[in-house]
Amino acid sequence: MHRSPLRRRATLLALSALTLLPGAYTSAALAAFPDKPVTLIVPWPPGGPTDRHLRTLAQIVGEELGQTVIIENKPGAGGTLGPAAMATSAKPDGYTIAQFPMGLLRMPHMQKVSWDPLKDFTYIIGVTGYTFGFTVRADSPYKTFNDYIAAAKEKPGLIDYGSTGIGTSPHLLMEEIALNAGVKLNHVPFKGNADLQQALLGGHVMAQSDASGWDKFVDGGQMRLLATFGEKRTQRWPDVPTAKDLGYGVVATSPYGIAGPKGMDPAVVKTLHDAFRKAMDDPRHKEVLAQLNQEIWYRNSEDYAAWARETYARDKALIERLGLNTQ
Repeated sequence: MHRSPLRRRATLLALSALTLLPGAYTSAALAAFPDKPVTLIVPWPPGGPTDRHLRTLAQIVGEELGQTVIIENKPGAGGTLGPAAMATSAKPDGYTIAQFPMGLLRMPHMQKVSWDPLKDFTYIIGVTGYTFGFTVRADSPYKTFNDYIAAAKEKPGLIDYGSTGIGTSPHLLMEEIALNAGVKLNHVPFKGNADLQQALLGGHVMAQSDASGWDKFVDGGQMRLLATFGEKRTQRWPDVPTAKDLGYGVVATSPYGIAGPKGMDPAVVKTLHDAFRKAMDDPRHKEVLAQLNQEIWYRNSEDYAAWARETYARDKALIERLGLNTQ
């Protein structure tokens, strides 16, 4: 049986349409991202400096994406619990992303974990770094950081401080200072900034090492800032010495950014990267960074992944030098 030319042409057109459909559908799906809210995991309790920063940034990013960016606080394990859960269970579709704190690059050197910080994450963008400081209550007998270290020399292991968790930068920088100063300190880990602040104000710990969420308490007169840990003194508290000024040889800013699960589509990564990059230059974002005395630390996706590889290798030596590798 012979088909008419018109019928043969219709059949060929139908077959061509079927061949093109998968690609066309994929392109349409990517072009539509995001078509629903995006969840940003903040691995610290509400109210701390990271939460304050990322809530502002998420609002601006949501405006850029045309979809709400929902903050989900998931604290625990020194800031690694939430991102690790995302890496091992979330779909790599861009709708679940997380802050990537430096503890993720350190914890695997300190204990066995079920995730790999280099293989199980997609690095999206580097954003900023912390200003760390060491504070005591306003009525503390320690007027200077050297007073605190002197007390630790007199009473080895009895002088304590709190931090936001084992393996975090506030913990490791104090352990490094203790090693350099030849003292033994008693470390008390907390889930995050908010409960640590309350513990210090309530007199449950003598001091705290943490990012600048203590700013309002220092400016309000409830806490005394004894030292900061940047390369140079802060503009906001210029009379407070750095640990470097005091001769302890420790500088820390602990850069962080945004990551997703492994296997994300490059087009989705680019959409998220571009929205965060534009939001970082927004005056509202710069204002909250100024409040926290933090600076922009922009890294594109490729450079952020390269930085993570280098830092992971370098911090292994630091963990071993501090004697914290218990595996």
